[in-house]
Amino acid sequence: MAEQNFVDYVKILFRSGSGGAGSVHFLRLKGVPKGGPDGGNGGRGGHIILRGDAQLWTLLHLKYRKHIYAKPGVNGSESNSTGADGEDIIVDVPLGTVAIDPETKEKLAEITQDGEKIILMKGGRGGKGNAFFANSVQQAPDHAQPGEAGHEAWTILELKILADVGLVGFPNAGKSTLLSVVSAAKPEIANYAFTTIVPNLGIVKYRDNRSFVMADIPGIIEDAHLGKGLGTRFLRHIERNSALLFMIPCDSQNINKDYQILLHELEAYNPELLDKKRILAITKMDIVEDEWEELIRPELPVGVPHVFISAVTNKGIEKLKDLIWDMIK
Repeated sequence: MAEQNFVDYVKILFRSGSGGAGSVHFLRLKGVPKGGPDGGNGGRGGHIILRGDAQLWTLLHLKYRKHIYAKPGVNGSESNSTGADGEDIIVDVPLGTVAIDPETKEKLAEITQDGEKIILMKGGRGGKGNAFFANSVQQAPDHAQPGEAGHEAWTILELKILADVGLVGFPNAGKSTLLSVVSAAKPEIANYAFTTIVPNLGIVKYRDNRSFVMADIPGIIEDAHLGKGLGTRFLRHIERNSALLFMIPCDSQNINKDYQILLHELEAYNPELLDKKRILAITKMDIVEDEWEELIRPELPVGVPHVFISAVTNKGIEKLKDLIWDMIK
């Protein structure tokens, strides 16, 4: 099931590698009984690196990896030999992944591009060997540096889906049906609330071989910001959307009131969401007569582009695509 495979939150203990110790060694060759210091430096500890992978859409592959440790650097050795660096650990994550400090809530890293690499935790530096400390005053130092310790910390990886337009509405507003009609996505569709319990993505084909990405977000209910329904857990997935498509069915008792409730829930979660461009789609128009449009039009929110659609009859679908494209291009 899709909901079992979709994971957008994991907490992992990461540890970068410690640096290798510097070496204390003196050159000893036949004919050179008192050679100078030749202890090499230790190698760097392995980094923890996040790498964006456009083929991933979930953090499922990290769900059961509670500890990820990089290797330490190798100690330095004689003949000024520097130890090998510890092997870096590369953690592939979906685009839109954010690394967060669980205690301070500070954002540590953010991956938005395929192949993008960010060092989450640097490995410890290798210690200097005794050859490094030799000078005209101290020609035979008998000490070296230990390697620098690596870093260790619990870190939250949180996925925020990247899409051009996010679908916002109450449960059973027709969001999943629309996504299934305009894209190849196959979300679960049923006539009961909270059929969609995880986000779904679909690529919508547009004119001249152009396309855009649409995200179907689980339905919001009044007081979701207080934890009702599915709460606001999935609202973070629309923080990265360029535009928001509000969807309210035509049989709503008060479309403008429902629209204001949805706006209030977004504002309670993150006021910056209200800065995004918006479109209002009145859905399920196949269940009413055409004359209904003119009757309801004066009651619609002012200043918000709107369109009347039916995913069953395809009414208004092309106009909706035009509105979305004009808003995100």
